[in-house]
Amino acid sequence: MQLIHETESSHIGGQAVRFLLEENEKIHVLHPQQIIAFKGPSANRSDRLMNVKGMYRKKKLIQADLKGGCEFVAALPASYSMKPIELTPESDLLYDFRHLFFYTEGVTMQTRILNMKNMLITRDAVKMKFSGSGQIGILTEGQVCEVALDPNEPLYVDAGSVVAYPENAKMELSVYGNHLASQHMSYQWKMTGSGKVILQAGRQSQRLEQDLSNDGIVKRFLREAIPFGGVFIK
Repeated sequence: MQLIHETESSHIGGQAVRFLLEENEKIHVLHPQQIIAFKGPSANRSDRLMNVKGMYRKKKLIQADLKGGCEFVAALPASYSMKPIELTPESDLLYDFRHLFFYTEGVTMQTRILNMKNMLITRDAVKMKFSGSGQIGILTEGQVCEVALDPNEPLYVDAGSVVAYPENAKMELSVYGNHLASQHMSYQWKMTGSGKVILQAGRQSQRLEQDLSNDGIVKRFLREAIPFGGVFIK
């Protein structure tokens, strides 16, 4: 299977991803309403009801099963990116099922129940472990990066930016830095282990955009303190 990202200088309004399926390939799309174009035999697309677990996790009822040879185009929101991940039988990353856009034939899923501490922070009760031979496509907010874990030296990561992490990882809720730093940061996962953590950059980028678009505290003070400050100070 081949994925082609249709890119422009700006993604305002959305973006498109083209899927090219060879003969004997099969893909399961969990957001079929995002398919905006299809080329191939009509019988190569077959929609069906998700299983109960899928309905609960995705808050959706229908998924689309497509087989090659055909091609189709899926539309994605401008603020999201899709990252394809190649899986092996040894894959041990745990994902939030809500991030899943597609998976190919040969991918297996296993449910992992989180402990109570992790449930409170992630606001989720379960994660999904994907393995097997195939690909999954995950939706992320902004660019994706991978950071390696170390068995001894902890990695601190923003809890809301974690997309996937190794099943073997040891995690605890933490902050770091001096007293002022720890008071003004989001909760962090303190993680050790082996393998890589997948992070999304979009959430923190949105916070920076908000900070840059808002006026500074000095300018706001001058507007209010100086007569007619709101007129002269823009």
